[in-house]
Amino acid sequence: MRVMIAEDDALHRAFARKIVERLWPDDIEVIEASSGDRAIDLATLESPLYVVLDLQLPTASGIEVARTIWGRRPDTHILFWSNFADEAYVRGVARIVPPGSVYGYVLKSASEDGMCAALRGVFHEGHCIIDREIRGIQHRTLDRREGITDCEYESLIDIALGLTDKAVADRRGLSTRGAQNRIQHLYEKLGLATAEGSAPNSASPFNSRTRAVYLALARGLINIDALRREQHHFDVWVGQAASARKRERRTQSGKAPKP
Repeated sequence: MRVMIAEDDALHRAFARKIVERLWPDDIEVIEASSGDRAIDLATLESPLYVVLDLQLPTASGIEVARTIWGRRPDTHILFWSNFADEAYVRGVARIVPPGSVYGYVLKSASEDGMCAALRGVFHEGHCIIDREIRGIQHRTLDRREGITDCEYESLIDIALGLTDKAVADRRGLSTRGAQNRIQHLYEKLGLATAEGSAPNSASPFNSRTRAVYLALARGLINIDALRREQHHFDVWVGQAASARKRERRTQSGKAPKP
């Protein structure tokens, strides 16, 4: 049984190793990684079926590591281990779990017995084990009255990246009015009483876009890992859009597009 522990804090790494070796004292091999890039390299070389994965790793986040691991081997059992119950991390995990995969999400504040139960459930019994606090966040995201929908979350990411209404519309395949409507719905979910364009006599003291980003950060809807990841996705989209425009211009000018 090969287990990879990806954790940048040496004390936490030793703690996880101690519990894993106590639960499975025979026929176990533990490999360790202290960064996201190292975890990806080890997963590629060693193909561990069981992974304890910190979500806040240097060089590559736990979300990026898990996406890479599951992309190569979707039957890998992953226990996400984090100090934070941010909605950004909960959403990030939910968006990458392959159908039928076994995973867990436990907070580092859990007791030793709680960690043992999570490891046993995910690794040995093949159950999805989710910390009670994390489960509460999952339920909130599914509540259409309180939670942010995926479309509203996309709008939040776009305005946090600084995109204009037109850029949001282009990226999401919407009309400008459609993009503005989504952003307006996001404002309402965040409790912004005054949207952009309100009459001067009822104007909010806040810029709605900036205030929305602040409220999202305060609620843990977004964090720096999520924004870095989304900036990468946006850069990829920009490159693809530029290539598509070049091919279109070549076609219109009668030149065959390059492969």
